[in-house]
Amino acid sequence: MGEILQPENRVRMVLDRPATRELVPHYEGESFRWMQHDYPSDIARWNYHPEIEIHLIRHSIGSYIIGDQIGAFGPGHVAIVGSGLPHDWMSDLVDGEIVRDRDAVIQFTPEWLERSIAAMPELEAVRPLIRDSSRGVVYSGQTAQAAAEEIEAVGVTAGALRMAHLLQLFSILQSAPEQHRLYVASALYSSDVGSEGKAAVDAGLAYVLENLSGHIRMSEAARLAFMSEPSFSKYFKKASGMTFSDMVKRLRIANACRLLDQTDSSVSAISSAVGYRNLANFNRQFRAETGLTPSRFRAMDAAVRPATPLSGLKLTANG
Repeated sequence: MGEILQPENRVRMVLDRPATRELVPHYEGESFRWMQHDYPSDIARWNYHPEIEIHLIRHSIGSYIIGDQIGAFGPGHVAIVGSGLPHDWMSDLVDGEIVRDRDAVIQFTPEWLERSIAAMPELEAVRPLIRDSSRGVVYSGQTAQAAAEEIEAVGVTAGALRMAHLLQLFSILQSAPEQHRLYVASALYSSDVGSEGKAAVDAGLAYVLENLSGHIRMSEAARLAFMSEPSFSKYFKKASGMTFSDMVKRLRIANACRLLDQTDSSVSAISSAVGYRNLANFNRQFRAETGLTPSRFRAMDAAVRPATPLSGLKLTANG
């Protein structure tokens, strides 16, 4: 059996994979995408995309990060991730290990689902899936089991039968009892977000994710959104419910949790890697968001790590 990856290799593996915009191919004759892939894989990285994603983990255990939250996963883990919501699933591996066909994934645009609902009013009941996906949902119990079966069925069928399995999957997720749903991320948009607010959040989120370890300026985010700083600040706060600096802090702390969970790099090195140049400030911000010091967070097993809903941020562990 191989050795667990050395700390310096694990931290390098994580830090070399910044959050990126994934370009999801759309093929003629297909209204949605189904795929499976190994881990590690070029596409298995911290990324975001306009498509809604339904994700099944078939094999391995590890940690996920969805938006500003982290948690634990195992075989049979099923989640839905909304448009623009950054995400990653990182398996615990020994050196040189490859997990074959770890993931089965379905991706579709919210616009396609809206058009489908308009054409087939019977689908109206699944519209809340778009809303729920904006926060990310991890499913458990019989819901996850039934959803996993339908995800697999989509991958081995074609034509009308393939579509029937997708619609059955939508029905299973939408009718899931509350005890089978874990809403994992802070909402990116308020319910009354306008086009200006969405533009501000989209531009700000993309800029932050691509520069999370470096210096981040609101002026640059505003420029990318084609807005003045005051307008950007106003629309961003109205749309997301948080200030731009709050979002930067939450995503940096979430990334720090990910590195603490996945590497043995020092707290000081992780502080620098997520954009904090002052260790004392990093420790203060980390504790304010999680209720734990970085060292205490690392020492706790993910399976027993408590939820700590401080400052609107909840770090969860879900088996």
